Amino acid sequence: MSFRQALFSATRSRRVLLRSVAAGGILSTTAFFLSTTDSFGSVRHQAEQDVPLKYPVPAPVASPPSREEQIKKLEIEQFDLLIIGGGATGAGCALDAVSRGLKVALVERDDFACGTSSRSTKLVHGGVRYLEKAFWNLDYEQYKLVKEALAERATFLKIAPHLSFPLPIMVPVYKWWQVPYYWAGTKMYDLIAGKENMESSYFMGRGKTLENFPMLKPQNLKGAIVYYDGSHNDSRMNTAIALTAAQKGAVILNHMEVTELSKDASGRVNGAVVRDNDGTAGKIQVDAKGVINATGPFADWIRQLDTPVATDIVAPSSGVHVILPDYYCSPKMGLIDPATSDGRVVFFLPWQGHTLAGTTDSPTTVSKDPIPSEDEISWILNEIQHYVADDITVRREDVLAAWSGIRPLVRDPRAKNTESLVRNHLITLSDSGLLTVAGGKWTTYREMAEDTVNTSVKEFGLHPTAPCGTKDIKLVGAEGYRKLMFIHLIQTFGIETDIAKHLADNYGDRAYDVIRLSATTGERWPSRGIKLSPAYPFIDGEIRYAVQHEYARTAVDVLSRRIRLAFLNSLAALESLPKVIDIMAEELKWDKARQDKEWDDTIRFLYSMGLQNGKYFSRADVETGKTKMLG
Repeated sequence: MSFRQALFSATRSRRVLLRSVAAGGILSTTAFFLSTTDSFGSVRHQAEQDVPLKYPVPAPVASPPSREEQIKKLEIEQFDLLIIGGGATGAGCALDAVSRGLKVALVERDDFACGTSSRSTKLVHGGVRYLEKAFWNLDYEQYKLVKEALAERATFLKIAPHLSFPLPIMVPVYKWWQVPYYWAGTKMYDLIAGKENMESSYFMGRGKTLENFPMLKPQNLKGAIVYYDGSHNDSRMNTAIALTAAQKGAVILNHMEVTELSKDASGRVNGAVVRDNDGTAGKIQVDAKGVINATGPFADWIRQLDTPVATDIVAPSSGVHVILPDYYCSPKMGLIDPATSDGRVVFFLPWQGHTLAGTTDSPTTVSKDPIPSEDEISWILNEIQHYVADDITVRREDVLAAWSGIRPLVRDPRAKNTESLVRNHLITLSDSGLLTVAGGKWTTYREMAEDTVNTSVKEFGLHPTAPCGTKDIKLVGAEGYRKLMFIHLIQTFGIETDIAKHLADNYGDRAYDVIRLSATTGERWPSRGIKLSPAYPFIDGEIRYAVQHEYARTAVDVLSRRIRLAFLNSLAALESLPKVIDIMAEELKWDKARQDKEWDDTIRFLYSMGLQNGKYFSRADVETGKTKMLG
């Protein structure tokens, strides 16, 4: 096409667009956008478009190595490091080690972020409460934890801008003496963050406070102190770390369980026997120069595979969170209650279009899918009631989902005082050479991984070819992400705004691939994106993408950790389950027995997310609408 022809074509298309807007509003405009699709509704390649776009549609991304390919490598290769555990720390160790040129394998008995790493408060923060304790107790370790976490907070925003973002959080003030106290604390927080500080903290007057939080109790309210931290989508962040490691050559396998540690003639750990929990691979012997135990709350179980008489180092603590409707919180600002009825701290945060409230901090026992107690849920709701206006009643029925995360505080087995708990991370090496990393917090996962791999290189005599570079490695989806990318998605594919924003903010530049895998609607608008649940932006293409590109193997993997519907609304997740199983059955060739197993397993999981416990819901119950009576 000549330049003159191209100019004429572009001018004609612009006139058509302007006429369509004038004649028929959004539907006519949509028809114009849909005219760029073929008869099957698939968007044509950019070269076929009449009007060049400023940001060309990225070419489809190749799928990562298949599970079968990864299992084959696990069987035949010797690794520098075998990492047990696919949470944030384990995935971080895999990415750190493979980026240094080491040969790495990671195995996880369930799924990436299946435990604590998907059940966090969703904050990327230094911890203002830790800073307060550091000041009053003259505790240098608490101060150091805050300083390290604030440095890592900035790294989050750099390597995963689509999954993490700054969030202002306010501390309501009801007594004038609190103003200088909170102001001084948040200014110190800013000072410790240094050049990595997001925005300066400030005092907000009573009017502005009620404008942002109209549900707040207005009596005696003086205003609020506002400071900045970060928020993120924890399980998708975890998955992105694991996928980035796989992209760089690491063997990454979920649903692969360690059943025993192997040792050489001298008694040194030199690998493990693993079992495929999702296939027919059976048991596999994995050989490695070093083994890292990064299993969080389950660290003691692996340690006792190594040394049956090993004393426990994990002191598990239960952190319960509840999800409430969006009207309990400002959509752009969180709130912290620093002085609850029993001295614990509670956050009220906007997350995924809802309000997240929590967390509790109670001793617990380690279990796979802990169920939040009614006492803990009631405590959170009562604390919320203290803060909201008198004409608002916080009801148990408002809880859309509830879950319990296990915080793995640790005791140093080498310390004289074995009762003291360490909030920083702990790295310990057994006599037989098993390296365990435990403790810490989500925000410091990268630093924990760096320290662990540094120790591994020294203890196992490894020879990396590059230094640690994870401060600068952008995670999968981050490379081509732009804040206004959602507009391009709408204009290119004809999808609804809420879906476009959701895909951009959770998949980054991989959103294009998700939409390509989505079915057409058969309507003029929207042309793509069939929702799994009417009230939520999750669509069918996300299920296919999760299977083809993100190693999702079960319905729970999809509903809880690839999309977050189970964490947002357990009943909506139940009602979406038939669609999820049908699509996954098509993708993974499940027979009827496997589909029935997926149904039962998912129902049991949803009990841990706040679904009415003790009642079994059949597929017929869902498809005939019987569950709607519970809403």
